Amino acid sequence: MCGIAGFCNLKADWRVNIGRMNKRMHHRGPDAEGIWASEDKKVVFGHRRLSIVDLSENGRQPMESRSGRYVIAFNGEIYNYKKIAAKLQEEKRVEGFRGTSDTEVLLEAMEAYGVKKAVSMCKGMFAIALYDKKERELYLLRDRVGEKPLYYGFIGGETFVFASDIGSIAELDGFCSPINRKVLDLYFTHGYIPAPYSIYEEIYKLEPGTMLTVKAPFGRENLSTSVFWSMKRAAGKGQANPFKGSEAEASEELERLLKASIREQMAADVPVGAFLSAGIDSSTVVALMQDLYGGRVRSFTIGMEEEGYNEAAAAKEIASHLGTEHTELYISQKDAIGVIPKLAYIFGEPFADSSQIPTYLVSRMTREHVTVSLSGDGGDELFCGYTSYESVSRIWNKMKNIPYFIRKPCSELVLHSPLAGNPVYRTKGTLLGAKGPGRLYEVSYETDPLTKKISLSHEYCPYKYNEFKEGCLKEVNHNVMLMDMLMYHPDDILVKVDRTAMAVSLETRVPMLDRDVVEFAWSLPIEYKREGKTGKKVLREVLYRYVPREMMERPKKGFSIPIDKWLLKPELREWAESLIDRKLLERQGILDANVVEKIWKDYTDKGIWRIQIWFILMFQAWMCTQYGKRQTE
Repeated sequence: MCGIAGFCNLKADWRVNIGRMNKRMHHRGPDAEGIWASEDKKVVFGHRRLSIVDLSENGRQPMESRSGRYVIAFNGEIYNYKKIAAKLQEEKRVEGFRGTSDTEVLLEAMEAYGVKKAVSMCKGMFAIALYDKKERELYLLRDRVGEKPLYYGFIGGETFVFASDIGSIAELDGFCSPINRKVLDLYFTHGYIPAPYSIYEEIYKLEPGTMLTVKAPFGRENLSTSVFWSMKRAAGKGQANPFKGSEAEASEELERLLKASIREQMAADVPVGAFLSAGIDSSTVVALMQDLYGGRVRSFTIGMEEEGYNEAAAAKEIASHLGTEHTELYISQKDAIGVIPKLAYIFGEPFADSSQIPTYLVSRMTREHVTVSLSGDGGDELFCGYTSYESVSRIWNKMKNIPYFIRKPCSELVLHSPLAGNPVYRTKGTLLGAKGPGRLYEVSYETDPLTKKISLSHEYCPYKYNEFKEGCLKEVNHNVMLMDMLMYHPDDILVKVDRTAMAVSLETRVPMLDRDVVEFAWSLPIEYKREGKTGKKVLREVLYRYVPREMMERPKKGFSIPIDKWLLKPELREWAESLIDRKLLERQGILDANVVEKIWKDYTDKGIWRIQIWFILMFQAWMCTQYGKRQTE
């Protein structure tokens, strides 16, 4: 796990600037630093290394191929690199390798097979920068699901830049990109900025499964993108070619695939452990790790004293049953207060999933014992785990037989009547106007008109969900699961885990996002995944072979904190009110001070909690500590 950065055509001092970019992402790779520049200094790569595989100098980056034609800066892991290495040698594509790193294997495979074919052979998580000296072409690639981040864009009109950390781009001389006001409506709806957008104009996130190519002289007109793997295509292919076996056979195949994934992902030259909550996903990963491992797997969890939020006791019971070496940490409001000032720096742009706080804390604790940790992320989205999926299906089945031309005017009637003052009726009226299940799922975020007025901007981005074609998949639940895998999962869940873990130099790996597991999951019929309100059926059957059913049949608490209660406590309330001071908001000219004041007073005076309160505070924290700092420099 590492951090990569670079630029083309920078007129300022290249060595000073790449040094600053590397320094900004030191946390992503504290073990070593590397810099490479082409002879004419038009192309410059930077790299920070967290040593996981091949800890020797042979694993240093940026790395040149044996022929000298290609240079790579690589962040991530190629889990099947030994198989690719064997293939290269069997076909006499290489005489040998200097070291044992996956980076060297990846580099030589790209030279031997071509960039697209080589990356299609790889199973793993990655953000890659590759320069072809002969053709003077720069390639950027991001893994299939979006585990590893990669930002890119232009500054000063003609300098092409890229980095794992958007904060590294902001370190460059000449960087003066204003806030992209068009994305603010998206941010204040979801609490994150979905790809391909970023908080800055002219700076973008490379989307998962995408390869970007920019040719000399590295201008906008020389840039193109192509997709080497698509979640949408994988889902469509899986549903068109469904698994033919029984549910029992599906669970056996899933167990086999997960074990293969976990076996590959446990490989490292440093200590490996796993996050463990009391949930199905992480418990399954830890159970299979323990079954595969010769000793005791290290497992880690955090707990809270607040009733309704603590899963530590249940996680400890599961760990005891499995026989892991378990470590737990109970966190308090004081711990949260200590983390909050760091969040704007950690994420580099506004990000407001409040579970970022416990995720950071469990990562920090875990890093004290291991360098790599496996997680159970992906189980909900791939195996129909969220209760919202059942709700969408149930509501749509009631609505679908009423023609849209009847429902739409009824919806407008409710929304423009006095009933709209009641949140319950407003929500029902909004849902009534949904054209299909996808839109039904989408509009569940949009029922409060006040929160649509937070930003002063009247410019809007094309809504990301609009790119999702209604009815892409025949089954309702599969449609909304795909929507989450296209946006919520890569742009919220994976961002949260990557940034918080890398902030403490911990590598995280996600076995359920293995290509074979993902493609198999899409081939399963919905009845293998959900029955009534019970999701993840086939995944549960895998787990129940290792953990008693009764141990797992408890209400899901999720990985959250009582931020709505903590913000009323004096210390956090004082911090919050300093960020939304009316004079500050008016001076910044980004948020509507009247709307922000109304939302805050509804909360403090009437007890009305809106999640947008945290969205506003995280935006303001970023404005005041990161963007504001840059504006005054």
